[in-house]
Formats: sequence, structure tokens, C-alpha cells
Amino acid sequence: MIEHKVRVHPSKANLAREDQLAYKIAQVAVDEVAVEDDVTEMVINRVIDNASVAVASLTRAPIVSARAQALDHPVSANGTGASIFGINQKSSPEWAAWANGVAVRELDFHDTFLAADYSHPGDNIPAILAVAQHTGRSGADVVRGLATGYEIQVDLVKAICLHKHKIDHVAHLGPSAAAGIGTMLGLDAETIFQAVGQALHTTTATRQSRKGEISTWKAHAPAFAGKMAVEAVDRSMRGQTSPVPIYEGEDGVIAWILDGPNAEYTVPLPAPGEAKRALLDTYTKEHSAEYQAQAWIDLARKLHHEHPEVTDPANVESVLIRTSHHTHFVIGSGANDPQKYEPTASRETLDHSIPYIFTVALQDGSWHHGDSYAPERAGRPDTVELWHKVATEEDPEWTRRYHSLDISEKAFGGSVEIRLTDGGTITDEIAVADAHPLGARPFAREQYIAKFRSLAAGIIDDAEANRFLETAQRLPELAADELVGLNIQAAAGVVDLSVSPKGLF
Repeated sequence: MIEHKVRVHPSKANLAREDQLAYKIAQVAVDEVAVEDDVTEMVINRVIDNASVAVASLTRAPIVSARAQALDHPVSANGTGASIFGINQKSSPEWAAWANGVAVRELDFHDTFLAADYSHPGDNIPAILAVAQHTGRSGADVVRGLATGYEIQVDLVKAICLHKHKIDHVAHLGPSAAAGIGTMLGLDAETIFQAVGQALHTTTATRQSRKGEISTWKAHAPAFAGKMAVEAVDRSMRGQTSPVPIYEGEDGVIAWILDGPNAEYTVPLPAPGEAKRALLDTYTKEHSAEYQAQAWIDLARKLHHEHPEVTDPANVESVLIRTSHHTHFVIGSGANDPQKYEPTASRETLDHSIPYIFTVALQDGSWHHGDSYAPERAGRPDTVELWHKVATEEDPEWTRRYHSLDISEKAFGGSVEIRLTDGGTITDEIAVADAHPLGARPFAREQYIAKFRSLAAGIIDDAEANRFLETAQRLPELAADELVGLNIQAAAGVVDLSVSPKGLF
């Protein structure tokens, strides 16, 4: 890897193309280095993973709305269109990326990477796949595009913290998806450079979408970034340019949105000829909840079986979770969001509440993507009583481990202390989720397939599930006309297009 120093430059410096981060990203995208076999295998896993969570979301309101919008935009010129999850109809690629992006993101249940900032790198897949289907690319082209998309997003997340300035993490997704599309289409560096800049410029927004009363926009935000990346590539291919330099300019992103005119970041990017392997640093979710809740669900399940007395609020005086800065201040009591303790809060709010998630997993000894968020489950009196006894605090050591670049000690958990009303105390800790590559039960192909079958049950027929899995596992060999096979048809009666909401289009 080459560590690139990135800082603000005055306009009079006329910073050269090759010295700009967006151009360096473009140079990575045009590098024709082969995708290594283990990366290809993980790409397949993540295509299956995305399909799992998309299928499970097909009847949820945000997906119904986004799908209706996409269907109101027919297949555009110069291509065959792109598939929309769950139905046998196509749309233009940017709108298919939108609809499928919302489906993938709605349940907060796909892959993640956490470092200086947060990300869900699987959000690259809907946009890149939609463009591939529309333009007649092969499965091998898709694999190459996704390797780039993951690489750029992970490298940006390792280096540049957006959250500190309350900027939503999808500001790293626009550039990564644009770069991935550029790789897949074989575009030149200048075109990709302009697309990266436009994608960043149009996808930088505040984190209010993940604060307080969290709305349905949480699922739409990454889909919007993917859609903007597709449109940015289209404009760049037509010769249109972007704000330059987008990162380093004196009125650019770093100077006025991030750490300011005196800031400097070090962004690692692969050297020419170096394989793109960042995808292997990412990890998926076993549970439908914010990633920093994954380990806590696993620990709560363990405590449920080892200490069943703690499921009764009458036996518990307090529960204190000591964890990283990000976990405490984003999904813990340090966020100072009263909604995180509100039984009538939205699902989007509850899946960003460690106090709620830990309580339900502790009482139930399990976690379900639907049942665990049901209003009747959140409002159960004994749950509310116990839930309000749970608090978090930052522990400097867990913060250090969260930010560690050493994969062997990088952690997303913490310790818990449960004080009992009889004077006793129960303590335990967990570093990573069970499904993490270093966890108790790491996910491999078998687990990805099992997750798919579990979430698809009752939504698609067994024959359709088998067909999709067979197609997905042949991804590197798929011809252009076979990419449509990565779409999934819902079983009869699951999707009712006649009840689609109406808007402007």
C-alpha cells in the first residue's frame, strides 16, 4: 500500500491532477491487476448476503415506495435496463440502483467496516450490478468492479473520519461506487476522476438521518449515494467535469466540512499492480441491527443461558456497558437521545439503541430481524423496566481497540457489569461478534447460504432460491445475458404492485 498525504491547498497552488486524492482513486480504479481467488469468493458471499436482506425487505414500506418510483422510470436508452429485486420488471440503471439499494439497506443486516469512520461496503453492489446489467457486462467485470468499490470505500474509511463532523458515512460511498463502476466499464482515469468528484460533491450530507427519531431515510441514504454515483459516471462519460480539487480545495470538503484548512489525512491505496484485497477486512452481520450491536447480542444470548435470573427486572439493580467511544456516543446512552429508551420509537431508532437491543436479547436469548422490533415486543412492561436500567459509558481501552489497525486486537465489543438487587454482581465481556472472522463462529459460504435461506423462507419458492444460489456461485463465469439471474422473483402474492404509493412521477 502507498500512504498518500492529503491536505488543503490554496487555489493559487493549482494542485496537479496526479496529486489529488480523487485522481489517485481513479488510478487505482484503472489498474487492471487481477482479482485474487479469495477476494472473488468473498465477492460471491456478499452478493448472496445482499440478496438475503433485500428479499426479507420486499414488503416493507420504504422498499414499496422506492420500487414504485423505479417502475415509473422505464428502461433508458443505450442499454437493456436493470432488474428490480422481487419482480420481473426492469428500470433504468440509476433507478434500479435506488430501489435495490433501499432493499439492501432497510434491515441494517449486511456487511460492515468500522475504522476511522463507519461503512456498509455492500452498498456498492446495487449500483455496480445495475450498471452491469444495463450495459451488458460479464460476471467477471462485476467482480472487478466490486473489488474496486470495496477497496476505495475501506481505504477512505480507514483514513477519514466523517462522523466527528456529523457527516453521514455515505459520503465515502459515492466515490467508491463511482470508482467501481469506472473499473467495470473500463473507463479512463480522467473520466473516473471527474465521476469521483461529482459523486462526493452530491452525496455529502449531515448525520441527522441517524440521530434522535431515526426515519425511513436511513435506508434511502446509501441508495441515493449509489444513484448519484451512476449519474455522476453518466455525466462524466459525456465530458462534464467536477469541482476540482474536491478534497483538497480551499473551499473543498476537507477545508469546510471536515478537519479544516490545516488538516492532513493519510489515505492508504494499493500501489500499481497490487491486488485489491480490502474486501477481506470487512465483515457481515448475523443479526439485523447496527454492527456495533452484534457482539452485544451474542453476549446477551450467552448471559441469558448462564444467568437466567437477569431476565427479570426485579432481580436487576443496574446494567452498565463499558465500550468504545463510537458505540457509547452513537448507539448508547452517550448519544443523549431519549428516543433510544422510548417503547414507541421507530424500528430505525431501536436498531440504533444498545440499551434496547441488549435488553431484548438478554430476555429472549435470541434475536429476530422482525419479531425483536415488533411494537408489542418493545412495549412489554418488564422489558421497558429492565431497558431503563441499562446505560453505557466509554472505556478508553475499548476505544483504543476499536481504532487499532492490528486486526488481531481490533474490537467492537466491551464489558458489562450487572448489579443484582441481592447485592451480587455479574460481569462478562466480548471483543468481537461470533460471526466475525475472529469470532466464535465465523461466517463462511455455508453460513451465507443459511442466512439467505432463512430470510427467503416464505418469500421466494425453494426452486427460485436454489436457482439464485447456483447462479450467484458462478458469478465469475456468468455471461452478460446471465446477469439477470442475480435478480430474485418473489413467490406469487408476496409483492402487490397494485398498492404502490403514488407520487409525482
